[in-house]
Amino acid sequence: MLLFNSMGKQLQQFNSREAGKVKVFTCGPSVYLRAHLGNYRTFLYEDILVRYLEYKGYEVTRAMNFTDIEDKAVEAANQAGLNVFAQTEPAKEQFLKDLQLLKAKKPIIINASDSINEIIKLIEILLAKGVAYNDKGSIFFDPLKFEQFGKLYGREKLMARWPKKRMQYKLDTYPGMRWNLGDFILWHKANNKNSAAAAVWDSPWGKGRPSWNVEDPAIIKQALGEQVDINCGGIDNIIRHHDYNIAIMEAASGKTYANYYLHGAHLYIDDKKMSKSLGNIYYPEDLVKQGYSGEDIRYFLTAVKHYRQRLNFTKANFAEAGSNLKNFKTLIKEALSNKSNQPSGLAGKLELAFSQNMDNDLAVAKAIKAMTLTLKQNKTIAANEEAKVITTLNKINTVLQLDLIKN
Repeated sequence: MLLFNSMGKQLQQFNSREAGKVKVFTCGPSVYLRAHLGNYRTFLYEDILVRYLEYKGYEVTRAMNFTDIEDKAVEAANQAGLNVFAQTEPAKEQFLKDLQLLKAKKPIIINASDSINEIIKLIEILLAKGVAYNDKGSIFFDPLKFEQFGKLYGREKLMARWPKKRMQYKLDTYPGMRWNLGDFILWHKANNKNSAAAAVWDSPWGKGRPSWNVEDPAIIKQALGEQVDINCGGIDNIIRHHDYNIAIMEAASGKTYANYYLHGAHLYIDDKKMSKSLGNIYYPEDLVKQGYSGEDIRYFLTAVKHYRQRLNFTKANFAEAGSNLKNFKTLIKEALSNKSNQPSGLAGKLELAFSQNMDNDLAVAKAIKAMTLTLKQNKTIAANEEAKVITTLNKINTVLQLDLIKN
């Protein structure tokens, strides 16, 4: 099985750390607002990854975070006059409903707010190792103290731009800035905004709250330990976020955090990025209200383009994808209905068409195209082949989740 590893930027043979077992961490949603269709494209390619690893016989443990404590959540809560948990709870509930609609497995999900003790312990380790420091009750990580900082993005090109003067970045994120070239925050000292949203905890450095930057590493340690096999996310995570995770995890443990990094491309709407200002944000329920199913949405997001290719949503190509899915199911139904005296070997051919393409970096679209061609070339089966074909399709469907042999 080959996976495109963003660390090294090439296809690599997948080998798990422990025989027969795989640990996967996938970056979860920031729940100050609900997740949209573009977010679900990422979560669904990750679901395909987990399901295909299981198809191949691995025991997979997948963990994910709910980012319910961060600058954006606190700001949104303050604007709404709410406690931060009242602000974030609806988005969490909607996310779990959407996973069911889209037939995605529920990972181990841990709230950042439930990891405060783990976060504090992790920061204490970083302080003891000298890669983090306390500045008047706020804790910062000094990237220059971690020799491999930026290795995912490209250390040399990052260090070439690094300012000679120490810079501190006191916010979780800075809109419009791809990289914060300086020390990044791990713990925010309490202020009036935090207190108003009830986002304050006691720590050895005084009252405050964790930064977004340290929450994923703490959750990873809590759910999976110091090392995982695969770390996943959207392509935007290659800028800053995953290098922060790597630096924190590896500086604390002294071990290589992950062996494979997968990143999915964005979903565009009518060739434009989704944004509130353009009014082009779609949610799964918007398409359900138009008469489409969760299965239609899952197929479009996973099987029209490769997960590393930009996917463009238009009403026309979404409808076309739905027609292609129906045609694929029709070919399956016809093959199962049309019997002959000649054996076709269809089960084995379908399994080969599927696995050869999925083994090549989860090429779902090519796998379905290959199976479609196989069905067109084998329009009949012998009566004694039916059960085997159904078993094969059911096994393939554990990955695709498209009800392949139902009307």
